[in-house]
Amino acid sequence: MKRPLLCALLLAVTALPAGAANLVKTYSYFSIGGSTLDDIEKQLSKHGPQVKSTGSRHPGATQMAFTTRISYAAQRGSCRIADAVVTVKVKVILPEWRRPRKADADVRLFWDTLSADIKRHEERHVEIAKNHARELEDALKASYPQKDCDAAKVKAAEITADILAKHDRAQVQFDRVEGVNFESRILRLLRYRMERIENGQLPPA
Repeated sequence: MKRPLLCALLLAVTALPAGAANLVKTYSYFSIGGSTLDDIEKQLSKHGPQVKSTGSRHPGATQMAFTTRISYAAQRGSCRIADAVVTVKVKVILPEWRRPRKADADVRLFWDTLSADIKRHEERHVEIAKNHARELEDALKASYPQKDCDAAKVKAAEITADILAKHDRAQVQFDRVEGVNFESRILRLLRYRMERIENGQLPPA
């Protein structure tokens, strides 16, 4: 697979404020055609979702919207966070190949391997968001009382900003590692899939 497609597999996540104790996840698909690897690469580059943060199209994408609901409890001389609920709404966008009859078996095998890896990549982005969302919710609930509720709201905003920045760094680092290891990972997955087909554990592509 050519370098442009390797680079395109790096996902840029759109992140809004907050985390994920609750997760709402949906899927959508875009269709591509082509009977060769070059055809598939061109189709992914042409029809893949466009990510605002990079301005380019990707073989898959995950759109995330984080929201936080916080309640406060005021007492004489102080105010604390009484409860915090963090929700993340996620839309995972994946490719769907309209497999032509004339596509060679090796192309079908490669597509099965590649599409599974794209989905795994996107699901891992969701997991990273969920983990940081739980961390955010826990940190909000554990925060110390402030002198009044305005100060408690400021503290909540500081906690949220800190953990979201940590979340963003984790997402970028994941993409960086995935990009470096892409070729070796796909080759390893191809060998594994071929071995399972040869052993009768998977149907032929």
